[in-house]
Formats: sequence, structure tokens, C-alpha cells
Amino acid sequence: GWRSGVVVGMVLLVTVMGTILIMWLMNIQLQRISLGAMVIAMGMLVDNAIVVAEGMMIRMATGGTAKSAASFIVKRTQWPLLGATVIGIAAFSGIGLSDDATGEFLYSLFAVVMVSLLMSWVLAVTLVPVLGAYFYRKGMQQVGDDKPTTMQRWFTGVLTQALRLRWVTIAVLTLITVVAYGSFGMVKQGFFPPSNAPIFFVHYWGPQDRDIRATEAKAKLAEQRLLNQENVTAVTTFIGQGADRFTLTYAPKSANENYGFFMVRVNALENVAGVVSNLQNALNDIDLDANFYFERMQFGPGSGAKLEARFSGPDTEVLRQLAEQTKGLMMADGAIKDIRHNWREKGVAINTHYDNYNAGIAGVSHSDFSQTVQYASNGLSLGTVQDGDYAYSIVAKMAQPDDADLQAIRESQVWSSQQRQYVPFAQVSSGLEVITEELRIHRKDRVRTITVEAEPGDNETAAKAFARIRPVIEDIELPPGYSLEWGGEFESSSDAQKALGAGLPAGFLVMFIISVLLFGHARQPLIIWLVVPMAIVGVVAGLLATDMPFGFMSLLGFLSLFGMLIKNAIVLIEEIDLQIEEGREIRKAIVEATLSRLRPVSLAAVTTILGMAPLLFDAFFADMAVTIMGGLTFATILTLIAVPVLYSILFKVSYRKA
Repeated sequence: GWRSGVVVGMVLLVTVMGTILIMWLMNIQLQRISLGAMVIAMGMLVDNAIVVAEGMMIRMATGGTAKSAASFIVKRTQWPLLGATVIGIAAFSGIGLSDDATGEFLYSLFAVVMVSLLMSWVLAVTLVPVLGAYFYRKGMQQVGDDKPTTMQRWFTGVLTQALRLRWVTIAVLTLITVVAYGSFGMVKQGFFPPSNAPIFFVHYWGPQDRDIRATEAKAKLAEQRLLNQENVTAVTTFIGQGADRFTLTYAPKSANENYGFFMVRVNALENVAGVVSNLQNALNDIDLDANFYFERMQFGPGSGAKLEARFSGPDTEVLRQLAEQTKGLMMADGAIKDIRHNWREKGVAINTHYDNYNAGIAGVSHSDFSQTVQYASNGLSLGTVQDGDYAYSIVAKMAQPDDADLQAIRESQVWSSQQRQYVPFAQVSSGLEVITEELRIHRKDRVRTITVEAEPGDNETAAKAFARIRPVIEDIELPPGYSLEWGGEFESSSDAQKALGAGLPAGFLVMFIISVLLFGHARQPLIIWLVVPMAIVGVVAGLLATDMPFGFMSLLGFLSLFGMLIKNAIVLIEEIDLQIEEGREIRKAIVEATLSRLRPVSLAAVTTILGMAPLLFDAFFADMAVTIMGGLTFATILTLIAVPVLYSILFKVSYRKA
């Protein structure tokens, strides 16, 4: 009735307002993660209020006053509800205790859920009885019609039949669970989804030895080509480095004279793929010596290439051979695109040989020799000049065409500090030669490391592409002293799950201890933990039906689902035990206690599922919402059917007809 709706609605409003106040005190801002956490918690917040409000209604239907009903139901449910609430919080504790970048990124999710759930329990045992005593005082004191509804009669028949065929029921549930675990391999895997902002990035890499002024000239041409594209509304260009870190999930590239970065905004999200497809050919003819790579803006950590294979070892030539072999295997895949490695091409260098004997006679030091080479080639740095907030380098360079460095060095004069005069360069040099050399050698843990980078094909996840290419690359025979590591999304996801897993044992230990302390026996907690693995059925069904990937947010939703299922199971088992303590025959207690929990459990599930509905339209939370909605739908059936059936088995209660 409307009275119960008013009570629960008012408590929900106070809980949300109180949560926002505490968020302000904790300096937690309202942003995507904290707002999503409030939406997630919204459906869970009403659970405690519904249990207390429903208990008062049932108590008053038997003739009790509002005050006595409030006192009775609070004493009866406050500790089970607190234990169930703490268990719900503990289900999210893994992300709160994670020391990974994902833990930092998603910490407000855990904090908001914790604050809101604790507040919901406090208000359920304080404000709900007060409001219930006021609103229920007149219209609900004597119900007088305890005739079961059609829904209750139907459910009683189903439950009784399940109890009579308890072993068949458990066998069917077990079979469904096994099938669900087997079908999990059909679910797409992921990490974090791309952002729904109509923005993408273009990375421009020119030749290694390109001057930044040449990079700027080419970048201006590319910028104009980008602006001329249909549906492109704005382009922001950065020369020599990436953008400032405008969001937590963006990692700018280090400064390079041959690098350009473009941030492109499109008029609508659905047009991004088309614009990127057109640009892949439109940009290449601007600079045939350069490479353009495209990247979608990400919601979560893990920016950069989605697929990365890192080879480490001592010799640069061997590392290059391994990288080229890996690139060839990726190209042979046919679907993987944007294949490159982070050492890029070798650069051309002039190797000058210092003649120790003749230079010593001429009085030319190593320093004099090297300064002359710099002056005749790239330029000799003389210092800096400060102009306000900017510092400019002062560089002296011989006035020669850009392609005349070798001849300029040969014909240059070297200053002799001892003789106080110039001597010919050829007199103090034993020769010049043009060589190719590595201009960019990356190291990881102080070991030379080359990384082959690539992107998955269109319309496939990085996990799917990785699963396909991984065994092929791991078949490469590595020389002694060389190793292969996987980076990209695989590494980010593994690190995040490892950090999450490190905090999970503490959370599950808290959940288990509370479930044992609440009952003081082993069989009741055993019932709860036997039901928990079955929750995967609804999760797999929901993800397969919607074609959503099981990503990191889905994993969090799956863990939170455990808390919701355990919470409902605790309340139901506690009710069964209380009815048995009151003297009711155990067969009737199981059925009637489950029947009394039918409406609260169903309403709590419906409110949580409806609370998740807005998140279906948010790219970041969509897979998590599907996980919770699908999982909770089946978890409700588990609570109302599997829990009483397992209770009857463990307590050896028979429902067979005589």
C-alpha cells in the first residue's frame, strides 16, 4: 500500500541526503564513479527498510499495536540486518583495499557503497519504526484478512513440491550451475570499455631524426586534413609531446621531436568509427615516412596499445629480430592492425674518430673536438635565455644546408686550447663514417626491452585477439638470456585482478565469520555458502543475452552479487530459526518463514534491478548492471527455493507424503 511506499521512500531520501553529506565531509566529489555507486547502492538501500516495514505490517496484521510491532521487529532483525549489511559492504572491500591504479580510480565506489549501506541500516532500525508507528497506526492495526494471495498460494505449491523432491531440485540446480560455468567461455572478455565521449586520439610519429620544426610543419598539414573531415568539430594539436594529463586514465607520451598528438572531437559518438576509418588512408599521403595510429579515449586505466609483447635481453640486434618476427606473425593474423614497436627505425649517424696522437700534438682536447662536431652538425648549446615563464635554448650552428653535415665537418676548423688557434679538422681526426644506430633503446628493470604494439581488429575485444595471437608468439624460440612478457590490456587486467584478489580473502573471511557468528552453528552458514556459487547462472545468462563482455566492472558486480545473495539468505534462515524457537514445527517453519520472506526478498530484488536500469545506458557501468540484474534475478530464486531445500536436507526434514 501507499503507506509502506511513503515510509520506505522517506527513508531512502534521508539515506541519500545523509550519504551526500558524509561524502562532502570525506571530500568525495560527485563524479562518474561516485554517482554510479549511488545508483548501485540505491537499489540495495531499501532492503533493510523493506524488511523492517514488512515485519511491522505482518506483526500488526495479527493484532499488535504499531509500537509493539516496531519494538518486536527491531529486536528481532537488527543484528541479522547489521551482519547482512556488513557482508554486503565486505563484498566491495576488494576494490577498497586494492593498491593498483584501478583501486585508486574506483575507490569512491567502495566508499560510497559502504557509507550508504551503513546509513541504511541505522535508519532502518531507528527511522522506519518511528515512521511506521505514525503511518501504520490507523489503517493497518487490524488487517482481518489473512487469506493468502494467488501469488502466495502458487509459490507455496512450488516450494512444497521442491521440498518433496529436494534431491531432484538440488540436482537440477547443480546441473544448471555446471552448464553455466561451462558456458562462461562463450562470454566475451574485456577490461574497461572505451569512453562514450565523441573523442579519439591520433598519434603521429615521424622519422627518428626529424627536427621538431619539420614535425610541426607536417602536423599542421595533418591538422587541416583532420578539420576537413566530415563530422569533425574540433582538433587540438600538440607538437613534441602529448597533452597534459586532463583525466586520470590518460598517460601522455614523453617528449620527442618527431612526435605529434591530435585530440579530435566528432559531432556524435556513432560517427567516430567512420571518421577513423576514413582517416586511415587520408593521413598517410601527408607524410610517407611517418606513421599515424588511432586510439579511442578510455574510461578506465590501461591506456596505450591493447596488445603488447615485450622482449628483453642484452643484444639490440637480436631484440630487433624478435620484434620483426613478432610483427610478421601479427600481420599474418589478418585482423590485428596498427602493428609497430617502440624502438622504431634506426637513425643515421656520423661516427667521428678522434686521433689521439695528432690531436695531442696539435693541442686539441676531446672537448674541443666534440664541440666542433656539434657546431658543424646538430648545433652547439651555449646556454638559455629566460623570457617570463619560458626558457629558450641558445644554439650555435654552422651555416650549412641540412644535408651537408658530413662535408661541413670535414672542412671545419677545430680550436686548439693550447696553441690558441684553429687547426684543420682532418689533422686531428682519423676518419669519418656514416652509420646506422639505435636512437631509442627502452629498458625495463634496467634490461634492454623492445615492445611490439598492436590493436585488435574491428568489432573484436582485445582479449579475443590476445587469445588468438598469444600461442603463436609464445612458440617463438628465444635465445638464452632473452624473455617474453605480455603487456597491454592483458597486463593491466591481470594487475588489477591480482590487486583485487589480494584484498578479497580479508573480505570473504569477514563475510564467513559474520555468517557463523550470527547463527552460532555450522549448518546455517554452510547452506549460505553452498548457494553462492550458483549465482553465476544468472550472470552468464544475462551477459550472453545482451552480448556484453565480462570486464573488470562485471567482476565487481559479480562480487557484490555475493553480498546481496548472502544478505537475503541470512534474513531468511534467521526467520526460520526464530519460528522454530517459538515452537513451530520445523516442517511448517521452513515453509511459513519462506512465505513471509517472499514479499520482502522479491521487492528488494525488484528495487535493486530497477535501480540498475539507468546504468544500462551508461557505457562504463552497462556490463556491471547486466551482471547484477541477471545474477540477482536468479539469486532471488535461489534464496526462495534453494535455501529452504538445503535447510531441509542438512536438518533432515522430510516432506514426503505418508
